[in-house]
Parts: sequence; structure tokens; C-alpha cells
Amino acid sequence: MPAVRGDGMRGLAVFISDIRNCKSKEAEIKRINKELANIRSKFKGDKTLDGYQKKKYVCKLLFIFLLGHDIDFGHMEAVNLLSSNKYSEKQIGYLFISVLVNTNSELIKLIIQSIKNDLASRNPIHVNLALQCIANIGSREMAEAFGNDIPKLLVSGDTMDVVKQSAALCLLRLFRTSQDIIPGGEWTSRIIHLLNDQHMGVVTAATSLIDALVKKNPEEYKGCVSLAVSRLSRIVTASYTDLQDYTYYFVPAPWLSVKLLRLLQNYTPPAEDPGVRGRLNECLETILNKAQEPPKSKKVQHSNAKNAVLFEAISLIIHNDSEANLLVRACNQLGQFLSNRETNLRYLALESMCHLATSEFSHEAVKKHQEVVILSMKMEKDVSVRQQAVDLLYAMCDKSNAEEIVQEMLNYLETADYSIREEMVLKVAILAEKYATDYTWYVDVILNLIRIAGDYVSEEVWYRVIQIVINRDEVQGYAAKTVFEALQAPACHENMVKVGGYILGEFGNLIAGDQRSSPAVQFQLLHSKYHLCSPMTRALLLSTYIKFINLFPEIKTQIQDVFKQDSNLRSADAELQQRASEYLQLSVIASSDVLATVLEEMPAFPERESSILAVLKKKKPGRVPENEVKENKSPTPVVTANHSNDVNMSNTNQADLLGLSTPPTSQPHNASNTGVLLDVLGDIYNKSNNVVAVNSSLTIDPKKFVCKNNGVLFENDLIQIGVKSEFRQNLGRLGLFYGNKTSSALQNFVPTLLWSDEQAAKLNVQMKPVEPILEAGAQIQQMINAECIDDYTDTPSISVSFVCNGMPQKITIKLPLTLNKFFEPTEMNGESFFARWKNLGNTNQQRSQKIFKALQQMDLQAARTKMMGFGMQLLDGIDPNPDNFVCAGIIHMRSQQVGCLLRLEPNKNAQMYRLTVRSSKESVSVEICELLADQF
Repeated sequence: MPAVRGDGMRGLAVFISDIRNCKSKEAEIKRINKELANIRSKFKGDKTLDGYQKKKYVCKLLFIFLLGHDIDFGHMEAVNLLSSNKYSEKQIGYLFISVLVNTNSELIKLIIQSIKNDLASRNPIHVNLALQCIANIGSREMAEAFGNDIPKLLVSGDTMDVVKQSAALCLLRLFRTSQDIIPGGEWTSRIIHLLNDQHMGVVTAATSLIDALVKKNPEEYKGCVSLAVSRLSRIVTASYTDLQDYTYYFVPAPWLSVKLLRLLQNYTPPAEDPGVRGRLNECLETILNKAQEPPKSKKVQHSNAKNAVLFEAISLIIHNDSEANLLVRACNQLGQFLSNRETNLRYLALESMCHLATSEFSHEAVKKHQEVVILSMKMEKDVSVRQQAVDLLYAMCDKSNAEEIVQEMLNYLETADYSIREEMVLKVAILAEKYATDYTWYVDVILNLIRIAGDYVSEEVWYRVIQIVINRDEVQGYAAKTVFEALQAPACHENMVKVGGYILGEFGNLIAGDQRSSPAVQFQLLHSKYHLCSPMTRALLLSTYIKFINLFPEIKTQIQDVFKQDSNLRSADAELQQRASEYLQLSVIASSDVLATVLEEMPAFPERESSILAVLKKKKPGRVPENEVKENKSPTPVVTANHSNDVNMSNTNQADLLGLSTPPTSQPHNASNTGVLLDVLGDIYNKSNNVVAVNSSLTIDPKKFVCKNNGVLFENDLIQIGVKSEFRQNLGRLGLFYGNKTSSALQNFVPTLLWSDEQAAKLNVQMKPVEPILEAGAQIQQMINAECIDDYTDTPSISVSFVCNGMPQKITIKLPLTLNKFFEPTEMNGESFFARWKNLGNTNQQRSQKIFKALQQMDLQAARTKMMGFGMQLLDGIDPNPDNFVCAGIIHMRSQQVGCLLRLEPNKNAQMYRLTVRSSKESVSVEICELLADQF
């Protein structure tokens, strides 16, 4: 402890020694309990304790608390220490309050009064202790109580320098809690002029404070620019006279220089005053010149301080992006660091050059270092440096070097670290699309990507190549030929099968004239991969086969035999079973004209921004230039047959996926273009869980959809209503599928959203209209878009009304839009989880707990499946008890993000569960706890 010096507080030293000598946890707890009992008796005893004794016992309580034990007494004694005139006693009192006193404590008024007394003291040590306590607590109550006193201390001419420094840092801490604490008007100028203070600590602390203030209100504090440039000039230029007594290993005031350079990055180059701009450029040139000078010391501290100023200066040069000479010089300087022995310098040089590569002034200068960067990508020992080299190659790529860079990245991809492969695949795909002058090259690159790193090729990448091929007639034949050849490899990745199935289904006729790729050969080649693929890919191949019946009638019988196979018609996978059944019926019943219409070639996709770039931006926010690949975005196309399910329903580009940027429009639907097949021919769903409400307004319980996104919401003899849903951060999209099971049309078919304006303020739901007639045996799709704005408890309903055979019908069902749908799973290690768990458990308002009996026989594997479907990340190996489930996630809302931790503890003997949820918001904890508890 800070106050333990020499023989002072010998009893505390003995107690700490006893704790350290304990042989077991039980012995430690026993010794602590004994000490707590002794301290309680001392505090409650008749004998008045002096300041030394209070200090000693309070120190012991602090030590016990730091060992992880709860302390529920001693607070009043600590407050009493604040009135002491002895530094050590007052210090311990403030330390105890900073660590242990809750802002909701009844003692807070006494504490605030004691702090006010110390702030008004003439003793600067007492003032500093008070300021440090305020900053350590940093609550809104502290900001309100001292919001007027601290600014006065900061700008007063009577305040000592050391107190001004503490006041500036304290004000910065409170400003982060309550941004309205800083007064405006005349105070602005007085705070800005602290940059001219002669005390090193004051000006450094003031620079940090002003930097925070500028970010909130840059216009009000723009007067700091000239003062910051002037102060920087006096420090770094050749004739500097400022702070001569403060050099750190021969570098004058390096940390202040860094803060001033960082402050200037909040503004554009000072254009109004040419003198200020010239002086700033002189400073930056001087820093670059000094970087070229021989080092004045061989110690690492010298190079660290010198390079800290240099890199911050380069950041300012990049930010200003106006002086071509400085940008090129910065690039050349960074180029020298690429071969430096120090790993950190190489990393920082690559990172800064990524930004320089986006400037028109320095792009060519960066390209001169291409060979060295490629070597860094291949030869670096540190994976983070290799990844930074990949980022730089991506940034420096243009039409002149695209093919070379893409080829080098492809070559490296075969041996690249697993942690960067997915990102590299995205970057190669973006570059190949952006700089492709010949789209046959683009097709070759993407197929090579799938061959080399198939596991890391996301859906967006293979969706994108299909869209490019469909939109460009000149490449369709080449794509069909190339993918046909790629499929002949003995070991073929499943993503290659998906691309091959889709392209051959659309354009296989373009290569069918060659005997080596005849229709029968194409079909046999694809079908040889069928049994090795996942159900999702098999479903896509079945769609390809029905396309083949239209393209190649001569192999119709062979394909129908595949549809008739028991493995398809009786598949455990509902989608496979349904496709096989419906495609078989379509091929038997439909005429060639109808078949040609239903299975016609996919129309061109609308040209928008690439969804691959959107994925990369999400993975590396702020590190991907915003002006990259502005054309071609993954669309939601007009659907022809059922390929739409294979390409569009899983599109992860949230803006396009959810379509919230465009108003709802009515689109015609029919049974052949719904995009997702539900079972309208046979009963493959378990109806026992459905709650039916016909001719009534009975609300259907949505609990069964809390842990799953797809299924049948409602079914009776007249209609089946199914749902498929997707969620990305605070946005969601539901596809509702209405299937008419009767032989008559359903007239006046109108689904109506039941959701008030007050509820819409927390969950905004938009529903696209549908056609008023649902034909016999047909199925139509209705899209519903949802945006989570704030946390909520109820879920919206829809009322479906229609007339069947002259009889009015009405069905009311709840939509599966519970709060947990907006979870983003979060990976955490054990240390991070329990640290956060403990932090969130400090107040009862942040946690919710339920203990309940299992509704059915306890099945841990089934419980695990439900936990995984709930939306949070299941963290295995975190809890000491392997039967317990530990989860972490973030609920995304427009207004905020709420971190949430969860622990489910099953007791097999008692057939009981204990569910604990902790989050940063009480209402969220309660709702998540209620939702999940109902699942068990």
C-alpha cells in the first residue's frame, strides 16, 4: 500500500505477511474473517479511535477488497479520514472512497462536502488529492457537483502549476462523462491560452483537454490552431527556445510535440493565415530533416522518442494531403524503415504508407516500393507485419500493376497464415473485379481463389462471380468452359461445385456442342459431386438439373430418375425433399413452353456497389478507402425459378439484404417465383407445436421461434404461413410465405401489421404489400423489414384476413422478432469474460436471475442447440463446470449497443436450472432472461 513505509502501520504489514503465508484458500479466508471481525469490533467499540488507527484499519479493508472479497462497512471511518490534516490519513481516505464507495451511497453528500472543503484549501497537496478523487470516481454526480469549481481552478492566476495540471486532467475525465460540463464564451479563450503556459505539465495536460474539446466543438476552439503551431515551432525548429530544460534523450519535449501534432489533425490545413501554414510546413520539414540526422544516442529511448514525433508528423502530413513535396518526402522516409531491423518500425511504416497510397500526390512514390512490400508479405516473421503488407499492396494497386499484385497475392495465398486468408480472398476478389479489363482474367482469378483457398471464399465472392458472368454476355461461354474444366479435378471444393452448378445451369448450352462437354457429360460430372456435398449445395444442384431439362430435353429421363430417388424424395432435409418433389412434378406436368418460361435464363442484375467491399469494410472499419469499387453491388434480382434461393437469401450485405434504403413497393408474385420453396404439396412439418386461430383474433405464441429463424408459423386446412428470417446488427428481414392449400382462390387477401407508433419508436417494422388474390395451390412471398431502435419487450403481430368460398377468415399471429434476434455473437477468453462478468455484477440493476424447474427431461445436448440458436456466442471451456453454458453477445440498436453476458447452470439431480444474465442495461437483462428461461 502507498502509505506503508518503514515501521508505519506495522499491524498492516503483519496482516499482509500472514495472508501471503497461507497454505490454502480456506486458511486465507479464515484469516480474513478473523481480521474483519477484529476491525468491526474496533469500529463499534466504545473507545474512540485516533487517525492512525482508522488509517490502519481502512488500509486493511482496502487490501481485503483487492483480494476479491466484498466489504460492507468502514465507509464512514474512511470519510472521517478526509477531515484529517495529515497527508497520509487524508490520502488513505480518498483512496478508499475512490475504490469502494458507490455513487448511489448515502455518504456521497458528506464526501462531496469534504472534497469541496479541500478544493478551497490553500494547501496544494489537499487540492490535488481532491482532484484525483473526483477524476477517479468520474461520475455524473461529480461532474454536476464540481462543474463550476474546476474550470475556475484551471484558469485562475493564483493556482499553482501542479494544481492546474491536475485540474486539466480532472476536467478531461469529467468531460468524458458529461460533455456539457465545460462552459463556453470567455472560458474558451482562457482554456485555449493554456497552450502558452510555461509549465511542461500544465501545457501537456491542457493539450489533451483541448483535443477532446475540439472533437466535440471544432468551430468554437479553432483558435487553438495558431497557438498550437506557434508552440510546436518553438519546440522543434532549429532556433527553438522553448522548454530547453526538458529534453528526453536529446529529443525536446517529445510527448508534448506528439500531442500538438495530434491536436492539429482535427482541422484542415490553416488556409486563412498563410503565415501559420508556412510555419507549420517549416515544423514538418524540420522533423523530416531531423529524422535523417545520425542518432545522438544508441539507446532505444532516443529512437523511440524521435520516431514517435516523426510518425505523428507524417500522420499530420497525410491528414492535410495538400503538400506534394512533404507527402513524397514522408513516403521516402517510410520506405527506409521497410528494411529496418525493428519489427515495430516496419509495421508502422507499412501502416502509414497505406494512407499515403490513397493520395494522388504520393501514390506513385508508394508504388516504387512494391518489390520490398511483396518481400515483406512473403518473408516477414511477424504475421501482423505480413498482414499490413497485404493491406499496402491492396492500397497501392491500380490498373498498371493490378495483374502483378493479384498474381503475387494468389501465389502467397497457398502458404498464407490461416488468420489472414479470408481477408486476402476478399481483397483479391475486389482487385480482380475493379481492374479487370478482360473479364476472362477475372473468372480465372476467382476460380483460382476457390481452388487455392476454398474454405475461405465467402458466399459474397462466389455470388459475385455469378452476377458478373450473368451481366456480361462476352464472358459466359468462357466461364462455362473454365468451370467445366475445374470440376474435373479429383478433389473439388464445394464452393467450386456451387459456382459450376449455377453457371452450367444457365450457360451449359454454350459448350454443349463439344462432345467432351456434351449435356450428358455435364450432368454426370455435376452429379458425381452430388453425394459429397452439403444439403444446401445439393438443393442448388437440383435446381441446375431442372434447368438442364429445359436446356437439354434429351437427358430428361436421366434427371427425372435422380428426382425419383428415395434419397431425395424421402430426404430428412425438407428443402431437398420439396425441391425433388416439385421439380419432378414440374418436369412431368408442364409443357415445353411453360417449362421454358418458368426456367428462362436469369435476367441481368442491377449495377451497384460490390457486396464484397461491404464485407471487407465491416471486417476492417476505417482501413478500407471509401472510394474503392463504387460500381456493382450485390442485388436482390427478379427471381426466375429457384436459383434465387441459392444466391440471394443468404446475401450478407445488410443495406442491400434488408432493403431498408428504399420504400416498400408492390411486386407481383406467383407460385414459380417466390424465391423459397415451402411445402405446399405435402405435410413435412411437425404441426403439434402450432397454435391455430381461425375466425378469431387469437395471438399465436412465438416462443418456439426464439431460438430458430425458419419454420411454419401457422397452418390449417386453408393456408400455410411460413417464415425465413435473417438479421444483421440492428436490421432484420423476414420473408413470410403464404401457401393456399385449397382448390379455390383466396379473395381480398390482406395482411395488416398490428404495431402502434409508440412501439414503432423502439422497433421500426415495414411491411411490403402483396397481391389481393392468392390463387389455388399458389404461394406468395411478403417481405418485412425491421430495425431495432431501442430495447423492447413485446413483439409485433400481423392480422391476415381473406375470403375463402364466400366465408371471411381472419388469422392473427405474432412475428418472430424478439430482442435476441439482434445479437452479434462475441468471442471472449476466460479472463476477459470473468472480468466483465464481475464488473457488470456490481449493481443489481445490471443483472437478472431466474431459478426454474425444467419443463421436460433435462437434455444438455438439446440445451446446447438452443443456446447456439439464441444468437449469442457459446464460449466453451470458460466455466469450471463443463455442464454450465456461458455466452457473450452484443445487442445492436440504432440508439446504442448493449453488451450482454449469460450463464446457464443446470442441476441434473434436482432437474432445475439457474439462469443469470448481466448486461449494461437492466431492462435488457430482464428481457433476455425471460426469453431464454421460457425455452427450458
